Amino acid sequence: MGPQTYNTVMTMHGIVMIAVSVAVLIGGLGNYFVPLLIGAEDMAFPRLNALSYWLTPPVALTLVVASLLPGGYTSGWTVYPPLSERGGIPMLLFLLAFITFGLSSIIGGLNFLVTVIRLRAPGMTWGRLPIFVWGVFGASMLSLIFTQFVATSLIMMVLDRVTGMTFFGPTGGGTALLYQHIFWAYSHPAVYVMIIPAFALMLEIVAHFARKPLFGYKWAVGALMFIVGESGIVWAHHMFTSGMSDYLAAPFMASTELISIPTGIVFLTALATIWQGKMRLNTPMLFALGVVFNFTIGGLTGIFNADAPTDFHLQDTYWVVGHFHYTLMGGEIFALLAGIYYWFPKMTGRMYSEGLGKLHFWITFVSLNVLFTPMMLVGLYGMNRRIADYPPELAGTNFFMSISGFILAAGFLVFVYNMLASWARGPVASANPWQLRTLEWQTSSPVPEHNFAHVPQVTGHPYDYADGEPAHGVVAAATAGD
Repeated sequence: MGPQTYNTVMTMHGIVMIAVSVAVLIGGLGNYFVPLLIGAEDMAFPRLNALSYWLTPPVALTLVVASLLPGGYTSGWTVYPPLSERGGIPMLLFLLAFITFGLSSIIGGLNFLVTVIRLRAPGMTWGRLPIFVWGVFGASMLSLIFTQFVATSLIMMVLDRVTGMTFFGPTGGGTALLYQHIFWAYSHPAVYVMIIPAFALMLEIVAHFARKPLFGYKWAVGALMFIVGESGIVWAHHMFTSGMSDYLAAPFMASTELISIPTGIVFLTALATIWQGKMRLNTPMLFALGVVFNFTIGGLTGIFNADAPTDFHLQDTYWVVGHFHYTLMGGEIFALLAGIYYWFPKMTGRMYSEGLGKLHFWITFVSLNVLFTPMMLVGLYGMNRRIADYPPELAGTNFFMSISGFILAAGFLVFVYNMLASWARGPVASANPWQLRTLEWQTSSPVPEHNFAHVPQVTGHPYDYADGEPAHGVVAAATAGD
């Protein structure tokens, strides 16, 4: 690819993957399972929920069309000025699509918050919420509060382009640094919109498949909420090399290091839950354990980006690319896959092939690590990201990474085949094939309209697998007159 094509493709890759990562867990699995997990019939505002969904297809269509127009959009997914103010119609369409997607995210976040606050079944106290519901609740708070920041920055950009304003143009008294502050005030919390539900889903699966109470449940909830609260004061670690005032480096470095503490609590919770558990290494559990391994690497490598001195060397290198893909691909997408395998019987009424599921895991796990670890190594040698070519002495490593990337893609072909074939002709699943406690497994597979025949009565904790503990919830059977 030449530089122009490369820039368009990489911009498209960045924005589409970010959009998928923001929406897929809370918008997909969250929409389906949060009402089930809390004993509700549906989301609080079904029509608003539909609006949030139907805003998304035009975003995808606009991005595809804009990428095919002459010139494409070549600013990178962060759409920094002045590049984003100089592009033609494709760049303007990109900005409008981004704004529309932000509106969808705000509406969805509001809907989840009202659903969890108002529609919990009798007996479903805050201390009895499944941890995945807490994860979606925290991510929804971030979506509602912070998405308006990125919308503001993009609207300012559109006004600069269309009406001649100069928010970011230096000739009229503006500054591109203002855009970065507003943009990252959302875009770093957006990382936690993606990863907090992934943490929570990982803990959900680990507790059930270890057949143990979730260790330190209250500490884990507190850690997730602490991340939500602190995520709004760490944005400027993305800007250590941008030219912002030097005195800002120390407080943002300290706040970023501080957020690693609740993250560590989440992973200590997972490890303590696994310890001496009666683990069943089914495919969902393998992917959940993959989250623990991969995000540990992603989190530890992120510490170096949080420190201003080392960030000056690592900024805009492939170290950042490897680190970011370990967190999102190795963390969130592994959690997404764990959730799909975990809830596949509930969604379809069918069981998937366990052998193909494990094959998919091992191909994906191995190829991911042999792809993204070399990215960080070439970053240490100074290979820059977002540039169409690379130093010739690193050609061998780049070739190795490309082969690893194709193997990673091939693993997803196994996944797609397994899902489609199992959905069509897989063995019929029982209502509770994993023999678990939470409410979604107390109704039929696939889920009937309105989820439950009667309103569930929650009587216990979702993870109390000890003998003699009361059931998490009781759903009365339908009668002939119902």
